[in-house]
Amino acid sequence: MSPLRIAFLHPDLGIGGAERLVVDAALGLQNLGHTVDLYTSHHDPTHCFEETRDGTLHIHHVVPPFPRSIRGKFHILFAHARQLHLTLHLLLRGGPSYDVYFVDQLSTCIPFLRTFGKTRVVFYCHFPDKLLANGEFVEGKFAKMKGGILKRLYRIPMDWVEELTTRQADIILANSKFTSQVFQTYFRSIPRVPRVVYPGINISAYETAVDWSDPDIVQVISDRPTLLSLNRFEKKKNVALALAAFAQMKTGSTRFVIGGGYDHRLEDNIQTLAALVRTAELHSLTFNIITPASSNTPIPPFKCQLVEPDILFVLNFTTGQRSALLTSSSTLCLLYTPANEHFGIVPVEGMLCGLPVLACDSGGPTESILDSPESERTGWLCRPDAAVWADVLSKIVALSKEEREALSERAKSRAKTLFGMQTMARDIEDALQEASTLGPVEGMAILVLI
Repeated sequence: MSPLRIAFLHPDLGIGGAERLVVDAALGLQNLGHTVDLYTSHHDPTHCFEETRDGTLHIHHVVPPFPRSIRGKFHILFAHARQLHLTLHLLLRGGPSYDVYFVDQLSTCIPFLRTFGKTRVVFYCHFPDKLLANGEFVEGKFAKMKGGILKRLYRIPMDWVEELTTRQADIILANSKFTSQVFQTYFRSIPRVPRVVYPGINISAYETAVDWSDPDIVQVISDRPTLLSLNRFEKKKNVALALAAFAQMKTGSTRFVIGGGYDHRLEDNIQTLAALVRTAELHSLTFNIITPASSNTPIPPFKCQLVEPDILFVLNFTTGQRSALLTSSSTLCLLYTPANEHFGIVPVEGMLCGLPVLACDSGGPTESILDSPESERTGWLCRPDAAVWADVLSKIVALSKEEREALSERAKSRAKTLFGMQTMARDIEDALQEASTLGPVEGMAILVLI
């Protein structure tokens, strides 16, 4: 097979699971000999994955003339506008042509890329936006549109555009069986079943020696027994569940490190951190809040305890900090709190590093984590109840050396076999190659929008 020229379109190259997937997919495809360019409407070098700022990947940051929102409203409308601006730049810039486009999160651009770019498109569905807009999705319950009459009227055309443009992708991928099933339920006009391509991780990145003298790493590592949570500071991620469980089971010098992406421009991030701080204070737990030396994120003015806090909040952790926390011998467990998560790459990262993982018994983690039989266990899947989690955490902390080592080997093996970056890259490569062999795009797909 000949190498492909591939253009990725991703709305915001920040720090998150979707961004990690895009970065690892691009890296994997580059390693397979393909040429990859990433186009985005937002890329902050102080709030991104290192591969997007150190020259490893070729990033095209096209600054849009539109805001993210107006007074916290109209997010999806401006997201559509920003992506169309990015698409216009890509199609009119007079630069290199591509064999195929890889689009994720927003599907607005698909008919334009096919009609005016005359190029096939592979769309990767993380989760339908029409469901994300309604807040937390509960498996098994048909989602009804939430909000007042104005929001409902506003969402009708937005949801229609999402389904219509998604339908025009040449190949549709999904990040889990869970997402694929939800897609089929809520996008009823699309007869195709999305092909599942699990997110993969760069295994070698976790096998690189950690520089334990790095000041950023020194400030997060401790000899104290450590419980770890890595997630964005968003309410829907429900880190409060893990904090409440920690408060119930805390014994001796055990500490809890909560790290994740934090954007001081986003009200949800600000309020979520504040709520976690209030919860810590309610349980008389001390805390500190830190950022890497390279970060320009302002630390909110809470009353922190700088020495030996019970809880350490790490805003916008570096790759080195993440690896150090996941591989430290003092880290006893990784807690992953979102319910009905679309996939969840963090549990896979934990398993790859040999950590026991505690997650909710719904969504993507039920596909990545093995809870039973006990002889094959790589983690625990429990209902989101703080008392239940506290009980399980006590058992995990009390694991014998032999039990911990056996579970660690099982977890590493499962992560490497099913969720490696090479496996994901090969699966995405197959889809891109298939799309590119479909031939030129004929007709005016854009007419279906009129």
